[in-house]
Amino acid sequence: MNILLLFFALPIATIILAIAAQKILKCPILVAGVFFAIYLIVAFAVFNAGFLVFVVIYTIIAFLTAVITKLIAKFIECNENNNNNNSCERTNNSVSTISNSSNNCCNCRRIR
Repeated sequence: MNILLLFFALPIATIILAIAAQKILKCPILVAGVFFAIYLIVAFAVFNAGFLVFVVIYTIIAFLTAVITKLIAKFIECNENNNNNNSCERTNNSVSTISNSSNNCCNCRRIR
């Protein structure tokens, strides 16, 4: 096994592809499951049983990358919604219009 492949190329590829998979699937556990299945097939088809340790490590990397990507996407979405919320409150003059418009804006105190 090539050391550069194991410690550089596959982890970087895992991170990049996990970000793309998270944007498509929107579920970190599903992203990790897909990577686990792919690396498990590769482990038995190309490498020996010693690669199973790397399968677990790459799966954890994929899961953590997907979680971080999800949190960053939610943070950006909340900031955009809060900016829209502030601008719609500033443009409306009456109190009733402000209360109606703030119901349409996002409450980002909890991340779903």
